[in-house]
Amino acid sequence: MSSAERRLATSVLVIGSGGSGLRAAIQLAERGTDVLVVGKRPAADAHTTLAAGGINAALGTMDPEDSWQQHAADTLKESYFLADPNTVRIVAEGAARGIADLERWGMPFAREADGRISQRYFGAHTFRRTAFAGDYTGLEIQRTLVNRARQLDVPIIDTIYVTRILTRDDVVFGAYGFDTGDGTRYVVHADAVILAAGGHTRIWRRTSSRRDENTGDAFRLALTAGARIRDPELVQFHPSGLLEPEDAAGTLVSEAARGEGGVLRDRLGERFMQRYDPARMELSTRDRVALAAYTEIKEGRGTPDGGVWLDVSHLPRETIMQRLPRVYQTLIELQMLDITTTPIEIAPTAHYSMGGVWVRPEDHGTEIAGLYAIGEAASGLHGANRLGGNSLIELLVYGRIVGDAAADYSADLDAQPRSAAAVADARDEVDQVLAADGPENVRSLQRAVRDTMTEHAGVVRDEHGLRAGLARLDDIETAEKKVGVHPDLAGFQDLAHAFDLRSSLVAARATVEAAIERRETRGCHNRSDFPDLDESLRVNMVWSGPGQVVREPVAETPVEIAALVREVSTAGKLVE
Repeated sequence: MSSAERRLATSVLVIGSGGSGLRAAIQLAERGTDVLVVGKRPAADAHTTLAAGGINAALGTMDPEDSWQQHAADTLKESYFLADPNTVRIVAEGAARGIADLERWGMPFAREADGRISQRYFGAHTFRRTAFAGDYTGLEIQRTLVNRARQLDVPIIDTIYVTRILTRDDVVFGAYGFDTGDGTRYVVHADAVILAAGGHTRIWRRTSSRRDENTGDAFRLALTAGARIRDPELVQFHPSGLLEPEDAAGTLVSEAARGEGGVLRDRLGERFMQRYDPARMELSTRDRVALAAYTEIKEGRGTPDGGVWLDVSHLPRETIMQRLPRVYQTLIELQMLDITTTPIEIAPTAHYSMGGVWVRPEDHGTEIAGLYAIGEAASGLHGANRLGGNSLIELLVYGRIVGDAAADYSADLDAQPRSAAAVADARDEVDQVLAADGPENVRSLQRAVRDTMTEHAGVVRDEHGLRAGLARLDDIETAEKKVGVHPDLAGFQDLAHAFDLRSSLVAARATVEAAIERRETRGCHNRSDFPDLDESLRVNMVWSGPGQVVREPVAETPVEIAALVREVSTAGKLVE
């Protein structure tokens, strides 16, 4: 039944055209290594474009006493010491160079009158170290990277959906997929594969990801290739997602709104952060602010629609238009609401996968030779809570490093192992999904996954709820075997959605099983049945398939970095 199959060959294949994938591709192209980038959505509209607030680097332009060591200490502290110290050092140390690369390629950073790059405070940073471009930072970074990739003639195919990473004896040799427009199959032979396919936040009902992105594709692709998933239960819920309109529920209101002086109130008009973090108030960490809002709503002090109020209307209108243009524009477009006069109704929203594919700190390689993972698809930097602004710098630092590593790996390869059987398996998998003609609807099963995760594995979890969630996932997996897939004149999106669903089910199971094992409350992971942090659980949960979770110790923090860390408090984290 298979339609035409095209064969392509490249030295390095990059799966995903967001910031990390493009940065890796640019590095490869600058090194003269053959590279191909494929994505399931247009590069100009990758998820990176939604990142609003800023990008971290200890440049010291505003606070000269800042240092990469302090950036590393802040990152480790906020991770609740689950981040890998080596990974943290590499990012903090390489951050200034990442910013310099962007500057060289024309990134329009906000600047002070004397030309210095402006830096703003973000929650839980010791100093001002977040560079930005209005509140469109991610969009400008993505534009800058797309332009640089074009200058270098990097081939980007926007319509390829990868269904399988091809391996032989735990060595990568390419990938299999199809064109979402006409269904053409692709076998791409490659010496190395860089997985930059994002996270898994779309498996919750309210999320800052849009439809059909961050559905856990990287998890499924890595797992079927033989790699493992680390800390999938550690998902950051951003404190401020919109509730309305329904089809845009979870759309982010940038943290910059709090950074610039926005105030949070409950239904009674109280500034409730006084109860949870009186010292830092609205500038507290994401996990605390999200938990505070969740608790207010849960205890009946939420707004009529089940949220809280975020108010910037007391700020001068010029400040809002200059520093928060995107927030202003978004609220006008989505709700006809003028934030200069009216508060915004928000609630916690699934925002960022802090866990991801297990990778080595030095080169983000996996246990599968030639397979790398970067960006939100990877793990190691964020632990149990991510500092705002760290994800964008991670893309640049590791994009460059992994580009170099993949180039070297490809250059040193004597021969490329291939397997006709692996290609046949991948082909059969797509054939079977295409031939599926059951009664179940893919979209309704996706919704069932999202409802299950929201109800049983949201901001606050407990053993009883997680086990109920697991049983529900079993039911959905059974139903998934009976879906109907109907490609039509509009293209093969239906086939893509069926694979998205498979990915979501893998990611959901990984998340719930690891969440059951983490019997403590740490950072973003709140267990109401285990409200305290457990020192013996300063481990990473590594998942390698249903029912397979092992604990891996976290490396020790270097003494000189540890000296810069202040005590991590667990106060105000007890819930229900």
